[in-house]
Amino acid sequence: MLAAKKIETADTAAERSAAYRNAMARLAAAVTIVTTDGEAGRAGFAATAVTSVSDNPPTLLVCLNKGSSAYPAVKANGVVTVNVLSADHQNLSRLFGGKTPVDERFAGAEWERTETGAWRLPDALVAFDCRIASVADGATHDVLFCEVLETVIRPDGEALVYFDRGYRVV
Repeated sequence: MLAAKKIETADTAAERSAAYRNAMARLAAAVTIVTTDGEAGRAGFAATAVTSVSDNPPTLLVCLNKGSSAYPAVKANGVVTVNVLSADHQNLSRLFGGKTPVDERFAGAEWERTETGAWRLPDALVAFDCRIASVADGATHDVLFCEVLETVIRPDGEALVYFDRGYRVV
């Protein structure tokens, strides 16, 4: 059995933040693309900070960086679709995870409009179409509590996860 390596406690806020980011890199997470559309326009971003909150009513938690280019549109539109990516979507994730202009992001795949007006990736492993029910302040991020209105599930495929600063397939 491998022994765990203890990381020394950091002294400064910057050192604590760096240590925290390094530790979080060791937490595997599903890769998603979160999309929106409406009066404030179309936007989307790659996210791993997505998790289930409840099944009654079905609710997801999505963390959105306040500095993200998608932030104003998501907040104003009040709807999102969370698209869970398959192993085939690494390049698309890179488009949505960088500084790529919004039109180029969406040009990387075919999309379907959902009931809320957001965009669903037809070959996503799962797509959750949601209304943002409430928002909590999470310092650099807003924590979105998203009521799931529709779920579309693909019956096959391998999941794309992010671990140790790289993509993995499960």
